[in-house]
Amino acid sequence: MPTFSYRALGRDGKEVRGVLQAETETAAATRVRDSYPVLLSISREAEKKKQTSLLQMEIGNKRIRTKDLSILCSQFAITLRSGMSISRSMQMLAGQCGDKRLRRVMAEAATEVAAGSTVAAALEKHRERFPLTFIETIRAGEQSGTLDQSFERLHKYYDKAYKTTEKIKSALTYPMFVIAIAVVVVIIVMAKVVPTLANVFADLGGKLPLMTRMLIGASDFFAAWWLVMIAFWAVFILAFRMYTKTPDGKIRKAKIALSLPLVGIINQMNAAAQFANTMSVLLAAGITLDQAVETTAKVMDNALFRDEVQAMRGTIEQGRTLTDCLKGRKYFPQTMIDMCAVGEETGELEDTLENVADYYINEADFRIQRLLAMLEPTLLILLSIFAGFIVVSIYLPIFTMYDLM
Repeated sequence: MPTFSYRALGRDGKEVRGVLQAETETAAATRVRDSYPVLLSISREAEKKKQTSLLQMEIGNKRIRTKDLSILCSQFAITLRSGMSISRSMQMLAGQCGDKRLRRVMAEAATEVAAGSTVAAALEKHRERFPLTFIETIRAGEQSGTLDQSFERLHKYYDKAYKTTEKIKSALTYPMFVIAIAVVVVIIVMAKVVPTLANVFADLGGKLPLMTRMLIGASDFFAAWWLVMIAFWAVFILAFRMYTKTPDGKIRKAKIALSLPLVGIINQMNAAAQFANTMSVLLAAGITLDQAVETTAKVMDNALFRDEVQAMRGTIEQGRTLTDCLKGRKYFPQTMIDMCAVGEETGELEDTLENVADYYINEADFRIQRLLAMLEPTLLILLSIFAGFIVVSIYLPIFTMYDLM
């Protein structure tokens, strides 16, 4: 079926662009006028070539960014509450998307929804771009007739995830900047300053102090082996990434992440928050407990938590509660289990899980801030010790230089 691109004016006077499939240009124009009062232009798109050019190839992650998902869900919720049809809403939002990938996906999905497809089925064809939680929540919202509420919950979910990620990035900016500056300074000192001083000291003759000889030896080592060291680290990082993609590697990586001093407890809290937040969104959308557990297991970042959540479904299918499934699990915090028990007893499990997620997100943020408060002076002390070693190593032979001349 041919594809047509069009430009139109909405009822608010804003220009909208999109694409749709129709038998003829007349049929395409009729469908556009059903959604928008003024059609500016419509034209048939050329058939896509089988081979994709280099400029059309996508580089990097295919997933839509969390921030864009949050904005999209918020806009969906607003337009649906206003009474706008879902197909028209998708066409309008497709023209407003800043992300080209998301704009193309929404335009294609809008065409399929207008032809009679469900929103979940249309978006599921682009499952590599959307998280599983996003699609399953939309499907549940359509089945229960609460699609606008599902989009509102997804907006809060992704907005919370985006803000948490940005908060961590912001907190890590200063330490990473200090480390980067330190690495640059060390490279300059080892590559330029120390070799020059070594030549001067060698011309003067005499025996140099031990600290100076150690510094010159380190400089000579890095000068001779820097290419080998870079190659070694590149191979090591590549091998590590390949290993962590295997089932055994994912488990090992998860164990290391949870057993690290100070950082392990933060990773545990983040995983608990991810579990509680995802379960809350899915249950509130009307998904059954066993289906929510299965979907949550697939989106967990930590492999150990994923396996533990996955093992819960069989117990739930036997008629056990979520609290019963969580009891005895090695990595889930006891506070979370106790709060889930209260939520199930009062019949407010969704709200309780949302509160649990907020609690662990805030607790993890507090611990991160405290860890960074400890890290910053530690970095300064280490850098001061290293700088002092270089200064003393350089000045010791200078103090005896006149004796050597």
